[in-house]
Amino acid sequence: MTDTQTGRRNPDALVRRAGKRADTRQDQHFLVDDRVLDRIPEYAVEAGVDLSHVLEIGGGPGALTDRLLGHAEGVTVVERDPDFAAHLREEFADERAADRLTVLEGDALDVSLPEFTASVSNLPYGASSEIAFRLLPRKRPLVLMFQREFAERMAAEPATDDYGRLSVTAGHYADVDVVETVPKEAFDPQPRVTSALVRTTPREPKYSVPDDDFFMGFLKGVFTQRRKTMRNAVRNTAHISGLGDPDAVVEAADEDLMSARAGNLAPADFADLATLAYEVGEPEA
Repeated sequence: MTDTQTGRRNPDALVRRAGKRADTRQDQHFLVDDRVLDRIPEYAVEAGVDLSHVLEIGGGPGALTDRLLGHAEGVTVVERDPDFAAHLREEFADERAADRLTVLEGDALDVSLPEFTASVSNLPYGASSEIAFRLLPRKRPLVLMFQREFAERMAAEPATDDYGRLSVTAGHYADVDVVETVPKEAFDPQPRVTSALVRTTPREPKYSVPDDDFFMGFLKGVFTQRRKTMRNAVRNTAHISGLGDPDAVVEAADEDLMSARAGNLAPADFADLATLAYEVGEPEA
């Protein structure tokens, strides 16, 4: 099953043994470049991440699963495609027998995820944002593959073109670094977009908010009108943020903040505004 010289499984051979091609309608693009596959776990290793139990979302034919088993004590792989789930069970039968691999069949957005020390995954792009924001609140290190544009928005700084709700939300939970750009040619079939690997390091934010769910709803609201002043954004999006009295927030807030646009405010500014809104804006219970 493995290359006798490297001890690694060949990605193309894994696809052949799986007996099934990627279905691009299901957002399946298999990472087949050995060099990229080898580097992915190293981004966790070099950061000193605990790899005693790694969660992988979207195992496919198992090329990344194979690399993760070379570093981790145990791996749980979530795979929604029943054919690939069956292939993973057969391909890694020895590792399963040794209690080093668990194959969890189902959608990563629906299944009950186990406890894990880190997640290292080549995510299905169509669900990547939803999966990422299911993982981030677990406060575990992540090394995840995204579309490059998405990755750059996650890591963007205030007052840059890529900065937005995604940047503030991701940064609420972790430091975010784009560690590698991955070309289309590394995949089979090739996606239409360039990809990028993101490494997140969990940490507490430098500010406090009264309620995480309210803060996320507040961000969602004001960033839907990022080109308007915060004064108008707060007033116009009460149906999203759940504010009963947005005018009270505008009247109580600092004029400089109310005159600014969302794309120019730092995360701490949003935290201050959200705290004020929670206190005087009569948020829905």
